[in-house]
Amino acid sequence: MITKWFIVNVRRFQLLVLVLLIIFRANSQPPKYSNEFLAIGVGARPLSMANSIVAGVNDVTAGYWNPAGLAFLSRDIEIGLMHAEYFAQIAKFDYLAAAMRLDTSSGFAASIVRFGVDDIPNTLDLYDENGDINYNRITKFSVADYAVLLSYARKPSVKGLSIGGNVKIIRRVIGEFAQSWGFGFDVGAQYRYKNWLFGAAGRDVTSTFNAWSFNNELLEEPFALTGNEMPQNSFEITLPRLISGVAYDARLFKHFSMLTEIDADITFDGKRHELIKSNFASISPHMGIQFNYDDIVFVRGGIGNIQQAMGYDGEYYSFQPNIGLGIRFLAFHLDYALTDIGDKSLALYSHIFSLNIAFNR
Repeated sequence: MITKWFIVNVRRFQLLVLVLLIIFRANSQPPKYSNEFLAIGVGARPLSMANSIVAGVNDVTAGYWNPAGLAFLSRDIEIGLMHAEYFAQIAKFDYLAAAMRLDTSSGFAASIVRFGVDDIPNTLDLYDENGDINYNRITKFSVADYAVLLSYARKPSVKGLSIGGNVKIIRRVIGEFAQSWGFGFDVGAQYRYKNWLFGAAGRDVTSTFNAWSFNNELLEEPFALTGNEMPQNSFEITLPRLISGVAYDARLFKHFSMLTEIDADITFDGKRHELIKSNFASISPHMGIQFNYDDIVFVRGGIGNIQQAMGYDGEYYSFQPNIGLGIRFLAFHLDYALTDIGDKSLALYSHIFSLNIAFNR
């Protein structure tokens, strides 16, 4: 009876998901770069290794990169923090997370990500009732994207294997003018065999939906004066993405060890400007390396964002080299990353700092 009830309800759930997918896709055009703020990356350690971390991550940032890594937490409780600024300090990126080892085979984490631009002048009321400019009528608003990730991982009976998943809630706000709510799932797996580490993470595996609503009362007058069409409530869809990687952890000398990893980001939303691209999928490879001295001092490097670009002399390949350092003292782990060394990539370089605090109960 229990098995029959389970099968019937699973089929009902699958039918409901299928109907919702049809409705959402019929009423929305899937944008190629929806919720891209979640692709920036968190933690100076992964960023210094060009985001090549899906197989080797085993700290609090696993809730973002690969939830399966939470099953390999080395401490009972970990807290992670990061603040970064982009576009000449106009945009701010903040990350806060906490992870807990539930037992010897499972872990849980909660993460918060914010990417926003604050203090944007609102000049819609710049002119008063007499048609005169009044600067005191200028107000300010923020454009911000928020994400909350709740993650869980567990080791099944297969030795060396861990699986995990995320439930993520997305909130996007454009002042008082527009807002959206989104909901999605991520899944991940890691497998460890001797010195080899394998990992895969599927992001937005069921597609992530953002439902947008607009405050047309505030927008009606300026849109009418400029001859623009009023925005309509709509959906955005973030299509699935697969990140896979393989790493090798080797002991070089008595006090020195080395971790190398090669990852590939695979997208299925049409042709992107990546190294390997097609109408079905685009693949972006990247790689990183970490040297470790007694789990106290870490030196890292990585190459990513490999693209074929067009210059005055024709086509050429650009890439983004990164370097970083890490220091662990007692419960504190401070990491630094400098991305895009020598300005070899089309992206701008950034200084990234992050702090992890890990301790036992």
